[in-house]
Amino acid sequence: MSASEMPLSYPLLSVNVGRAEEREYKGKPARSGIGKRRVMQEVALGGTGLANDEQADTVNHGGPDKAVCVYPYRHYAYWEDVLGQSLSFGAFGENFTVDEVAEPDVRIGDVFAIGTAKVQVSQPRVPCWKLAMKWGLDELPALVLDTGATGFYLRVLEPGLVSPGPLTLIAQHPAGLTVAEANRIMHKDKRDADGIRRLLAVDALADSWRDSLARRLAKLETEA
Repeated sequence: MSASEMPLSYPLLSVNVGRAEEREYKGKPARSGIGKRRVMQEVALGGTGLANDEQADTVNHGGPDKAVCVYPYRHYAYWEDVLGQSLSFGAFGENFTVDEVAEPDVRIGDVFAIGTAKVQVSQPRVPCWKLAMKWGLDELPALVLDTGATGFYLRVLEPGLVSPGPLTLIAQHPAGLTVAEANRIMHKDKRDADGIRRLLAVDALADSWRDSLARRLAKLETEA
């Protein structure tokens, strides 16, 4: 196999898990699993997530379409400047901290192998108030969306054991719609009907995004 034919791999630097914990946000109790910690041994990855990982809000977090949250390490330096402190792996509540790849490089529907598991990109991550709570910065979720440095989610196609190592692309989705492009369509150019149609045509798109975009498109077509 020539160098050009070798599978494209990215370093999975850290696998992170965490239990839901009681916290406080704006003077009110809040329960969240955003506090992830690095795991030093192999971890079982099942259909809805990693062993010993917990989500407090199972409606908006976790589940088959959001089994694994991935965040690019290349964004860490920027957020260290914003937050004024150093960050350790799992800082953004992600399960996988990956290097040498970011939102413009990954397509909705791309399939990767990691350890003995196979996973597929399902949607961009949508940051919520729990990220603001973790770092004490109310505008952080909006900043994440504005920069496009959201990270993304994976669904599990084949369960297995995972640990830091190569995250290897084994099937590139033919539609070619990147996570960055999906973010643009969802959050910035909300009236891009053609873009919405192209995104809805991607069979691997998560159901929650599909439902939201289908409703938006129906409204735009009614207004036309």
